[in-house]
Amino acid sequence: MKGAVLFSLMCVAAGAVVRAAEVLRPRGVPLSKASFYDPSRDFSCLDGSGTIPFSYVNDDYCDCQDGSDEPGTAACPNGFFHCTNAGHSPLTLPSSRVNDGVCDCCDASDEYASSANCVDVCRELGRAAREEAVKRREERLRGFQLRQAMIEDGHKRKKEAEGKIEDLKKEKEEADTLRTEKEDLKKAAEEPEKEALEKYRAAESEKKAQEQAQQKEKDEAEAREAFAHLDNNGDGVLTKEEMMSRQTFDTNRDGQVSEEEAKFYLQQEDTMSLETFIGTGWAMMRPVYLMDKRMFTPPSTTPPPQPEEELTPPPPVFDEEDDGGDDAEDYDLPDEYAEGDSKEDDDEEDEGDAPKEEEEDPKYDEETQKLVDAANEAREQFDEADRRVRDLTRELRTLEETQGKDYGPEEEFRVLEGNCYDFTDREYTYRLCPFDKATQKPKSGHGETRLGQWGEWTGPEGDKYSRMLYSNGQACWNGPTRSADVHISCGTENKLIGVSEPNRCEYVFLFSSPAVCTKPEEELSEETTHAHTEL
Repeated sequence: MKGAVLFSLMCVAAGAVVRAAEVLRPRGVPLSKASFYDPSRDFSCLDGSGTIPFSYVNDDYCDCQDGSDEPGTAACPNGFFHCTNAGHSPLTLPSSRVNDGVCDCCDASDEYASSANCVDVCRELGRAAREEAVKRREERLRGFQLRQAMIEDGHKRKKEAEGKIEDLKKEKEEADTLRTEKEDLKKAAEEPEKEALEKYRAAESEKKAQEQAQQKEKDEAEAREAFAHLDNNGDGVLTKEEMMSRQTFDTNRDGQVSEEEAKFYLQQEDTMSLETFIGTGWAMMRPVYLMDKRMFTPPSTTPPPQPEEELTPPPPVFDEEDDGGDDAEDYDLPDEYAEGDSKEDDDEEDEGDAPKEEEEDPKYDEETQKLVDAANEAREQFDEADRRVRDLTRELRTLEETQGKDYGPEEEFRVLEGNCYDFTDREYTYRLCPFDKATQKPKSGHGETRLGQWGEWTGPEGDKYSRMLYSNGQACWNGPTRSADVHISCGTENKLIGVSEPNRCEYVFLFSSPAVCTKPEEELSEETTHAHTEL
């Protein structure tokens, strides 16, 4: 009870001091400058430009160059008016706003001679401001507490990463040793395999050479047979006249073989020897010659057997311009009488089982196959060990790169690593992945645009961790590469709260986070200082 009475007496005393101060200092003068305005002596301009009788102060005429003699009027264009605003925050205005019909001071002191009908609302505004200040303090305190948790989590993650790196180094060392062992076993298994397979390769090469020789003999025999067929007089020289007598070489199908057509196949010569024919000529004539041979088969002097229910085949058809010689062999029967294509054969095939696929012969003998299988197994084991080493190396490199990043002086930003935060406006969805990238994606669903990759901290001196730069994004058409400047403010959650593009291809992200929240006591002490200054 005594404490409450004492507090009330102190408030009354303080009010009395305020009222006394208001009587002693002229209108518009802050308490900090009241000592310069002593009515018992002449007034000296604050810039030292002159001295005037005190009665000239606030007489609505500007006598001092700095306007200090008219703190409560609008006479001096460079003067200032101080609002006491008791119960709320004090305010200093340009003198031009005194008695201008607009209520600037919440205590209405700036409009004492106007018809603005201003009223003192400082207590109401002060109460609302204090409530807002309390709310801000609580939020800042909550943010600061969350920051402490982020710091603790950051240190924990850093320590866990350090332990993981040590474990990975040991695991990689063991994996390197195992890989070396598997590589030695692979080499040991591949040596006997290589020797065994070389024998097969030699045999295969020899077999291929024999086949090629046989094919060459066959091709040469085929060429000789064709040459003998085309060489009408058998003199060992193929002439253009002999070529012109063969309807086979009528390439434009005009009914005759021209000299140009004949010389084309003779390589623009009038004759061709057997040697040249075998070497190069036959390769050019062969497709046309064989195609023509397939069109005709020799006529048969004995009619084919007639099945009881089948039709009689039509008579053979001959080329009207055929010379009646060897070309008489070019006769073709209808498909129904082609060799091996009789109805009985079809019935037999239908009645029998479907032909079985022949089993592929084993590629290697049993002993060689064992060597190949052993080598394959050794290679698979080595590949598995090698993959393990590469996976561990990649994981270790990623962790070491992460440890090298600057997550703030107390690791408070480390918990943001690996998370992404979105903000959507009318057209785009923006995404910020701290320490990784910033992107933009149209709401229509088209491709994503990379605005920048994590670069560095760019905050001012003393507040380095208030801004992040993401640079080297995708290039704008006919412009610079995109970049994102991230401004971080105190908040109770990690959240992307706004995005703008103040300059072409330069984006500003607004991000709130407890990581930058400081102790709220600093803000309150500042407000208290203002209040005591006015008292």
